[in-house]
Amino acid sequence: MQVATDPRHLLRQERVQILFQWDYRHHEINDPYVKNLIIKMKAIDDLIQRQAPIWKIEDMSKIDVAILRLAVWELIFEHDTPKKTVIDEAVELAKEFGNEKSPLFINGVLGRIYDSEFSKQKPV
Repeated sequence: MQVATDPRHLLRQERVQILFQWDYRHHEINDPYVKNLIIKMKAIDDLIQRQAPIWKIEDMSKIDVAILRLAVWELIFEHDTPKKTVIDEAVELAKEFGNEKSPLFINGVLGRIYDSEFSKQKPV
């Protein structure tokens, strides 16, 4: 887990907020990282939906979806951060921005994504 003042954590907070806002009104995004994520959003949402089949994306909390999208982007398309760190960071963001059930929900969905996508690979 990163310290709340860690620049990487602060950047994740900003990106979650950008994604949250974007979900309400599709506005111009200046962050190239978030722009690339949005380009892959269909694939990201499909993966989230497969691992949380009881909930439809549109019925999930918008902040939980923003956190999940950022974490899935980091897990699948970025390889700079260890997978377990990405999940821990997402849970921390859920504690900061979500409701009391968000951390457990985020951890469960990302755990299932991790197991389905990486369990046959070498440990991270």
